[in-house]
Amino acid sequence: MHTSDPWQDEQDAAPAAPPLSRAEVQSLLRRKPQVSVWRVVLLQTAVGVAVALVAWALAGGALPVLWSALYGTLVVALPSALFALAIQLWLSKLKPGVAVYGFALGELLKIGLTIVLLFFAPRLLQPLSWAALLVAIAFTLQVYWVALILRGKKAACTV
Repeated sequence: MHTSDPWQDEQDAAPAAPPLSRAEVQSLLRRKPQVSVWRVVLLQTAVGVAVALVAWALAGGALPVLWSALYGTLVVALPSALFALAIQLWLSKLKPGVAVYGFALGELLKIGLTIVLLFFAPRLLQPLSWAALLVAIAFTLQVYWVALILRGKKAACTV
């Protein structure tokens, strides 16, 4: 009697790919290196400071615009930095099955800290320029995509 999974079609039952050799894995890692989380945090900070300086110049040197944009950078970069630290110190030492839950918890805490920082923005910055703050957040968040695009390219700052 032929026992097979009744939910799997015959044409979908492809043979498993053979495992990669050590040399093949090393070659793959050289072609597609990982993105350093600290590099992402540094890029976020650099982009946020640049956005703040441009916003400040466009606003005719208005300090509330500068501080609001810098705070918007902080709203993104601080949770990212704390998450990077958690990955480096704690999450990387866990078993892969448990690390997945730790990663998800870390992302949840990162979102929570971002919300708390946004909540306190009007209390800490008087007067607050919401436009500058939100533009800085938007540009700083785009660094994740830039880091993926630049993955593997040599940069002046390597962390």
